[in-house]
Amino acid sequence: MKIAVLSGGVGGARFLRGLLHHLDQTRPAGTTEVTVIANTGDDITLFGLRVCPDVDTILYTLGAGVEERAGWGRAQESFRLQAELTEYGLQPQWFRLGDLDLATHIARSQWLGQGLTLSAVTARLAARWGLPERGVTLLPMTDVPVETHVVVDDGERRAIHFQEWWVRHHASLPAEQFVVVGLDRATAAPGVLDAIRGADVVLLPPSNPVVSIGIILGVPGVRDALRGTPARVVGVSPIIGGAPVRGYADACLAALGVPATAEAVAGLYTDFLHTWLVDPTDADAAVPGVRTVAHGEELLMRDVAASARIAGHALALAEVGG
Repeated sequence: MKIAVLSGGVGGARFLRGLLHHLDQTRPAGTTEVTVIANTGDDITLFGLRVCPDVDTILYTLGAGVEERAGWGRAQESFRLQAELTEYGLQPQWFRLGDLDLATHIARSQWLGQGLTLSAVTARLAARWGLPERGVTLLPMTDVPVETHVVVDDGERRAIHFQEWWVRHHASLPAEQFVVVGLDRATAAPGVLDAIRGADVVLLPPSNPVVSIGIILGVPGVRDALRGTPARVVGVSPIIGGAPVRGYADACLAALGVPATAEAVAGLYTDFLHTWLVDPTDADAAVPGVRTVAHGEELLMRDVAASARIAGHALALAEVGG
């Protein structure tokens, strides 16, 4: 079975970990292939190093190296180098890079500087974290550098990097619009469109519909591939009872004029979505042309077991025809 997954950071990574746990418990080894198409729209260059937050969160989570409480960054991390950068007065200081995490960014930046594509670099990083041995191929959505900026007005109308809006300001500044720099010249990374077209199942984890899934869908060819794939496409709602599962998806949706509801988010995907898995509190959600199914318990990935049940339910819906 070939499974394609479009993924953002923490929510997508936890869903993927649950999916792999479910597959390990229910399928013979070597009978499934999971291709993850990761958002790179929130990438940023810091201290001269290229940082890919969503890619790295997936690597660390599936490679058993993530800081569990935060859901991102490395476990047992230290910040001595960041502290020294502070002493030198280097900015920014609102985005903390741990010592172990920095090794990833140094390796990525060195390989990119040697002329490797982001796809090739990501494959090297994935090998270090053991993803191929688990039947997982991790692909960036594009090899072209893409960065999301947010237009805000805090007395001065200006554009700031998405990471500054998200990490430094916690999305407290109302977003007027998102500007995805580089997306107009992006092409899907090698293997991305083939993974969607050749999949038996396509899954959308509860990732941010605007700045994660939405950015991936903006890569030329991705949305068309989803419309044309023979696979059933099943998504998991990132909204429960009118509030995001985590993060600031509601603030992102507001910038588009889209309500923070399970059915409104599904409405962003109706041209290719077959089935939408929602929390029991949203069981009455109705989306024209899309089958809505309520999960049997809270749609929260509190631990690996809960994530596995959610991923398993989504997979089963795809296998029975959505």
